[in-house]
Amino acid sequence: MKIDHATFGPGGNSESFYDEGFKSTLQAPAWLKARGLDAYEYQAGNGLTAGIATLQKIGEEAKKHGILMSLHTPYFISLSGVVEEKRLKSIDYISRSLAAAEALNADTIVIHTGSAAKITREEAMALASDTLEKNLEVNGNTSIRMGLETMGKINQLGTLDEVLTLCKISPLYHPVVDFGHLNARNIGNYFTDRDSYRAIFDRIATSLGDEYAYNLHCHFSKIEYTNAGEKKHLTFEDTVFGPNFEPLAEAIVREGVCPRIICESAGTMAEDALYMKNAWLTEKEGNS
Repeated sequence: MKIDHATFGPGGNSESFYDEGFKSTLQAPAWLKARGLDAYEYQAGNGLTAGIATLQKIGEEAKKHGILMSLHTPYFISLSGVVEEKRLKSIDYISRSLAAAEALNADTIVIHTGSAAKITREEAMALASDTLEKNLEVNGNTSIRMGLETMGKINQLGTLDEVLTLCKISPLYHPVVDFGHLNARNIGNYFTDRDSYRAIFDRIATSLGDEYAYNLHCHFSKIEYTNAGEKKHLTFEDTVFGPNFEPLAEAIVREGVCPRIICESAGTMAEDALYMKNAWLTEKEGNS
């Protein structure tokens, strides 16, 4: 489904959601709409624990309140694992994630691409490619986008080039650009201005096609890093590590793209997502 404007929302529930007395993700879509947000990424990083009936109810609430849904798959998926049994198990986790996403009315699942810590990057890419090829044999009929995420640690598979290469395996695979991750794995100063953000959209369009860049699924948060890359997620109050969102707002407007941006700040996901939406609206109005 092509969306003609940028959309914003949190990955999971903010601390404020619970502070205000809400307890169930069933209540999240109405809560988000009341705050002017329009997207939500269901977090299943530690595994899928909710039943299909519950997920369907969340999906119904999301549809009723105009919240675009996505799902983050379990972190223990390993596309590049050296043990074939583990990689085949990862395909099963992707199958379960797709079923959960369908129940949620989600159009995208987000998958971590794997590790390159104990093998060469070339070996890791070959294993990940093999897993993704095998995954198509099982899940190739889905209408849900299978998103491959750029990663924040240097020893992880998931540079932008690696993700784009893996996405060429099938049109079902889409890049998920985590701007905080890219900044962290490049030890900061990766996104310094509008054009450094615009270059990401341009590279995706050149590599995969304009449609992949137009409604790009994104993550954004400020992330502390070391020489090994990502250390931990921060909030927008951070003034040290970045990256800053305002130049990305400029890039979105200048490029004429309509990404979905999921905020993964530490506890303030909804508040920081709204900050981003307001910054984008301000930039958009200033260029109208």
